[in-house]
Amino acid sequence: MQKASGWPEVSIIVPVHNGGESFRKCLQSLNQWALERAEVIVVADGASDGSWQLAEPFGAKLIRLPETQGPARARNIGAEAAEADILFFVDADVTIHPNTVDGVIRAFQANPELAALIGSYDDAPGATNFLSQYKNLFHHYTHQGGHEEASTFWGACGAVRREIFLSLGGFDQRFRKPCIEDIELGYRLKQAGYQIRLCKAIQVKHLKHWTPYSLLRADIFYRALPWTALLLQLRQTDPQQYQQVSRDLNLKSSSRLSVVLVYAAIASLLFVWWWPTALLGAGLLSLVLVLLNWPVYRFFYQQRGFWFALGVIPWHWLYYFYSGLAFAIGHLRYQIWGYQLAKG
Repeated sequence: MQKASGWPEVSIIVPVHNGGESFRKCLQSLNQWALERAEVIVVADGASDGSWQLAEPFGAKLIRLPETQGPARARNIGAEAAEADILFFVDADVTIHPNTVDGVIRAFQANPELAALIGSYDDAPGATNFLSQYKNLFHHYTHQGGHEEASTFWGACGAVRREIFLSLGGFDQRFRKPCIEDIELGYRLKQAGYQIRLCKAIQVKHLKHWTPYSLLRADIFYRALPWTALLLQLRQTDPQQYQQVSRDLNLKSSSRLSVVLVYAAIASLLFVWWWPTALLGAGLLSLVLVLLNWPVYRFFYQQRGFWFALGVIPWHWLYYFYSGLAFAIGHLRYQIWGYQLAKG
């Protein structure tokens, strides 16, 4: 089922750093659903738990890095070693579906002008605790409601033509943590005039177990702050592209308005001590916030029921709160130190 030349149709690149049980499940799914049509390249990014030893028995090509350099560097090294024309990047904590790889191949075959594509998490996250279900289902909802003409890339389930990827220099290796290196690559792809598609039917299952600490750390320090700096730089260097990306995925106008409503409701509560009627204002603002985000809460209700959807609301509002705070802090940092600080 490979090309006549013997080359694989797609090279799957998996960076891993202490992947544990999730990485083993990732390899199992690749072994079951991908090896017939793809080469699998595992780049062990300075792993110390020995999980890299799982790769070779599963038929993967293994590249070991002596020290941790970050997933951006690991993916680039895997891309350089790849033999196929299509690079499919998969995180070590996801499993693919039976039709995932075929979906990637068909998408590029059907559209010769397509430079890159991204998929979506499915609606059945692997970890069963509330935060993991909420976080990963929210990601699924966001991608399923996104524009098919995408303005960004996604390293957990994203494919790109190898020639184009290498011509752009790959991922920015100054990102030393799992950060926004994939988003930044997507912006460069668009600036170069290439097409990126959001293929909603190409899905993977996310296995990550989220805790309050890991969620807040990732969302604030690895996403919101560096993403703010990237957007501010983009606004300065390419206002037209900034206008395009500011309407996609997490940056829709409804999300920005929700941030304003959350802070207005908090301000109203602070004034209740002096003006009791401010409580009514906070209640009205909260009602507007619920109505504005009703499609989100209806989705969670349909997926997990009433009580789960009710539990989502405070976490969703907290998300708007720290997103707004991170934007303010990121804006201040950008004005003082510029974009470089966000990559450290």
